[in-house]
Amino acid sequence: MRGRHVDSYSMYKRGTRDHVINTYDYDKEQVRLLSGVGKDIGNPSWKRSFPYILLAALSSFLFGYHLGVVNETLESMSHDLGFHGDTMAEGLVVSTCLGGAFVGSLFSGSIADGVGRRRAFQLCALPLIIGSSMSATAKNLWGMLLGRLFVGTGMGIGPPVATLYVAEVSPAYVRGTYGSCSQLATCLGLMGALFIGFPAKQIEGWWRMCFWASVAPAALLTLFMEFSVESPHWLFKRGRGADAEAEFEKLLGGPYVKGAMAELSKSQRGDEADTVKLSELFYGRHRKVVFMGSSLFALQQLSGINAVFYFSSTIFKSAGVPSESANICVGIANLLGSLFALVSMDKLGRKALLIASFSGMAVAMTIQATSASSLVSGSSVIYLSVGGMLLFVLTFAMGAGPVPGLLLSEMFPSRVRAKAMSICMAVHWMINSLVGLLFLRLLELLGPLVLNTIFATFCLLAVIFVKKNVLETKGKSLQDIEIALLPPV
Repeated sequence: MRGRHVDSYSMYKRGTRDHVINTYDYDKEQVRLLSGVGKDIGNPSWKRSFPYILLAALSSFLFGYHLGVVNETLESMSHDLGFHGDTMAEGLVVSTCLGGAFVGSLFSGSIADGVGRRRAFQLCALPLIIGSSMSATAKNLWGMLLGRLFVGTGMGIGPPVATLYVAEVSPAYVRGTYGSCSQLATCLGLMGALFIGFPAKQIEGWWRMCFWASVAPAALLTLFMEFSVESPHWLFKRGRGADAEAEFEKLLGGPYVKGAMAELSKSQRGDEADTVKLSELFYGRHRKVVFMGSSLFALQQLSGINAVFYFSSTIFKSAGVPSESANICVGIANLLGSLFALVSMDKLGRKALLIASFSGMAVAMTIQATSASSLVSGSSVIYLSVGGMLLFVLTFAMGAGPVPGLLLSEMFPSRVRAKAMSICMAVHWMINSLVGLLFLRLLELLGPLVLNTIFATFCLLAVIFVKKNVLETKGKSLQDIEIALLPPV
């Protein structure tokens, strides 16, 4: 047992489960205010923190935009750069970006812990600007791949930092809703990429404008983050209690600052500034939560969702459906699902949404597999194929899309949150890149019936995994979740 000071705000001794706070004189009711259940002065106003959530959502918009920008532009781009008809080269345009995201995600935790959440947002925008410019001016396949690699690096840094930031600056009673804003922004980014990309098949060289268009929001993110609040959790970990208190006042209002600082003191300990070793995450007391997070992201990607987003134009074209109309429907389905998650996340809970979402995705993939079987013929094939895909996107956006990132940022203890998120996101991007690289080739080799059946199976496995392993975090403070999850030492 040991105790030591963290700034002037917390002094404690830690036994198996006990935390004694000497600096702050508070009672349990005062702490409950931050969790949104206080009765004396009510909940903190969501209007104080909402502008900062919107700004952080700009990184999610860019994330969605770059996920979808190659969907409508891939055909014209491949003609101009000389790799039309080469499915492996087309897969590389997608997977190189995802490989860069894998690398970026590995370093995202160290960056977020080292320079803070605000600076990490700015650092993620820099490779997005450089990579977009390189892609827009590419003269051959290799120039495009290099630009996509830079873009991917920024995409790998952005999502983990965004989920950390949203979780750490949000009042508990609206944290689910705020987390869903990131998914909604990603959806809007995907739709923006689709709409901007529509003229690519009619106007020569338009695909270059699609890449240039992403430079402006990345520059705005860099600029406005200079005036945003820093995460009070990060400041407190760095021993900057006075700064953390000032940021809490901006986010919550003066009456809630004392309770917020007391909440931090419940779980923040004197070894917060120590370096987090990988062995702690893989073999220590955090291994179960890291395994849970990595598995959840792996199952999310193995469901086949990004095969839909990357190659929906190709899939619809093979089914005889105009890609423009079909992709608009995909965007609308994604938007509707995201709006449902936005209004229901803090009402139904994270676990219920995940189970319902993965179950719906399994049904949708089964419909798509059926459309490719000998049981269906004629126009029914098109209706089932397109209908199954739209249902898949809708149910994904209702839970499997927005929940995992938010849930893990809530479940990981403050000391390891950034590093653990970077590991889970690295797993996400590794599998994402494999899907992007191999999907078209597997579609050729296995056919849609077998491939969609495999995706449906992973969705069912995800339902079982969530039921057995996921803890509900709705309405709980980050500190209470940490105390509930961590085993005694």
